[in-house]
Amino acid sequence: MPWYRLAFAPEFVSDLSPLDKELAQRVFDKSKWLASNVANLRHEPIAPDLSTVAKYAVGEWRIFYSLDRTDHVLTVLGIIHKTELT
Repeated sequence: MPWYRLAFAPEFVSDLSPLDKELAQRVFDKSKWLASNVANLRHEPIAPDLSTVAKYAVGEWRIFYSLDRTDHVLTVLGIIHKTELT
């Protein structure tokens, strides 16, 4: 099983800044967990035209990420509170 490197889009940092410290740490820790468990998870695309973007729930929040299976990189794109999703 190949290891995946973890990368963060610039938007992710700005998404974390308004969160309280404990929640921000929890989201960050779950992002690391996702990268280390890529092979054990199903990565359902969020839409047909966004086949490389998936989401993962962390409490009331959703982590959006993309996988580059060639270079073995999981990129966290951002986080959104579930009430903001339609």
